[in-house]
Amino acid sequence: MIMAAPAVATDSSSVENMPETANGPTEDFTEAQKRPQFGTRFLKDPRQVFQHNAWDNVEWSAEQEEAAQKKVQENCQPLPAEKQEEFDSRANEYWNDFYTIHENRFFKDRHWLFTEFPELAPRQKAPQDSEEMGTAVQYRLNGEDVPSSHTDTTFPGASASYRILEVGCGVGNTVFPILKTNNDPDLFVYCCDFSSTAVDLVKSNPEYDSSRCHAFVHDMSDASAEYPMPDRSLDVIVLIFVLSALHPQKMQSSINRLARLLKPGGALLLRDYGRYDMAQLRFKKGRCLSENFYVRGDGTRVYFFTQDELHDLFSSAGLEKVQNLVDRRLQVNRGKQLTMYRVWLQCKYRRVLAPP
Repeated sequence: MIMAAPAVATDSSSVENMPETANGPTEDFTEAQKRPQFGTRFLKDPRQVFQHNAWDNVEWSAEQEEAAQKKVQENCQPLPAEKQEEFDSRANEYWNDFYTIHENRFFKDRHWLFTEFPELAPRQKAPQDSEEMGTAVQYRLNGEDVPSSHTDTTFPGASASYRILEVGCGVGNTVFPILKTNNDPDLFVYCCDFSSTAVDLVKSNPEYDSSRCHAFVHDMSDASAEYPMPDRSLDVIVLIFVLSALHPQKMQSSINRLARLLKPGGALLLRDYGRYDMAQLRFKKGRCLSENFYVRGDGTRVYFFTQDELHDLFSSAGLEKVQNLVDRRLQVNRGKQLTMYRVWLQCKYRRVLAPP
């Protein structure tokens, strides 16, 4: 039986604006392939909690779940409407300030993505569909690549046969590992962010190659804003800790717009905050915007999802589920002897293949 660690201590200075830096140190692709997928390391004896940096699928006791619910309820009084409007209207300013201050020093490169999302790694033989974690979505039909229906040949990456878009790319912690790892000549990677400062940092990176990548500023919450590629032209869309930064009322229209960009069989990959994650429980009174939606001290915002909420968003956009799982992890700081409960959600949804 999986057992939860008996006590939890948190370092408040390291939590509020740390999406996923605890996922592990920077590693090369070979090391990332050797690292087990999430959901394979279980804590069976609480006395061994500090033997590893993290434990997977740690069960919460009824008391722990109740305490988390109580904590959220205590701090759920929303801010006045005028303050909420201020944070919404100045969102771009707050994210620009964030990247101006931290530049490329805040997040680590996400090499773990290749373990969890093989769709981002170099393509090999056609994989089979599966509900299991880390199994690639099948992009080939009867042994042939599923063709795009678009006819526009003037957009960036038009000559590529495999196209990936990351929305909310930040300073490139997903994009550059993909470009360094995946040498497929038919690959083209798009990346965009709400923050012009972040996009400028991506373009100024010496590893940025405009022949293989196109970075651009884009507000995904604006469903009327145009993307530089046509509909039905993308194989993969990546959303890593970005959907949670949108206002909840703008999420559905944003996902609807992204779904239109996918080829039939193309996949949307997501990893984001789950309900009662440690970051949510750290918020004090005066930080709640609406139910499960908060503003950090730097003005950036974050929402904490349930599996059902994400399923409703994606299925309403016409996408079918390949994977929707909750990753309850126990992060461990062995140096400080601290334990930190994280709750993340990981999803794969794909655009339905057109009938033959």
